[in-house]
Amino acid sequence: MFLPSFSLEGKKAIVTGAGRGIGRALAVGLAEAGADVALLSRTELDLHETARMIDGLGKKALVIPTDVTKREDVQGAIQKMVKEWGGIDILINNAGMNIRSKAFEVTDQEWNTIMDTNLRSAFMMSQETGKIMKDQGRGGRIISITSVGGHVALRTGVVYAATKAALIQMTKVLALEWGQYNINVNAIGPWYFKTPLTEMLLADKEYVNDILAVTPLKRVGELPELVGPVVFLSSSAGDYVHGQTLFVDGGMTIQGF
Repeated sequence: MFLPSFSLEGKKAIVTGAGRGIGRALAVGLAEAGADVALLSRTELDLHETARMIDGLGKKALVIPTDVTKREDVQGAIQKMVKEWGGIDILINNAGMNIRSKAFEVTDQEWNTIMDTNLRSAFMMSQETGKIMKDQGRGGRIISITSVGGHVALRTGVVYAATKAALIQMTKVLALEWGQYNINVNAIGPWYFKTPLTEMLLADKEYVNDILAVTPLKRVGELPELVGPVVFLSSSAGDYVHGQTLFVDGGMTIQGF
C-alpha cells in the first residue's frame, strides 16, 4: 500500500479565528476529516454557529471565546482544551486582519493592531501549543495561514504584508527547532478567496479584473480549495512535509501583482 491516510479520526485540533470565513471552513473541514475541533475567536456567537456545523457531523466542538493577542487568554484556552480532551494534535493559526492603508498613512495604532493580531498571536499560540506537543511525546502539526502578500508585493497593506512575510520565516525557524520533537510546522498562503472579509473588494468588477489578469486559473478561490491542503498537512499524508509554505493561489505567485 502506497497511499497514506488523509484521515484525522481521533485527532484533536484547535483553530483560531474559527467564527467565520476561512477559519470556519477549515474547522468544519478538519471535522469532516475526523477531528474534534476547539474553536477560538473573540466573537462567541460566531463560534457557536461553527460548532453547530461540526456537531452536525457527529464530531465534538469546543467553543472557547479568546482574544489571541493576550497571553493569558491563549494560555487559558490551551489549558481548557487539554483539560477537556487530554492533548493537542493540530494547531491552525488563522486569526488575522488587514487595514489597507498606504505606507505614508499607516498609524502607530494600525501597526500595533495588525502586528498583534496577525503575527504575535500566531507566535504565542505556536509557542504555548508547541510546549504541549513536545511534552505529550507524539508531536503534532502547526499550520499558519499566511498570504501571497508575504511573498510578492501588493498594492496596499504594507503592515499586513510584513506580518505575512514574517509568518513564512517563522514557519521555517520553528520547523528547524521543533522537528526533533516530531512537530511538523508548515504554512498555507492563499490568494483571493470568497469570504466575508473580501466581499466588498470582490464586488468591484474592475478590481476583480485586475486580480484575474495575474491569476493563471482566471478565477478567485473557493473555500473548500483551502481545506484540502490543510487536511493534507494535518494528516499522515503530510508526514514528511516540513517548514514549507504552500501557496494556494491559482498560480498567482508565478508572476506577481
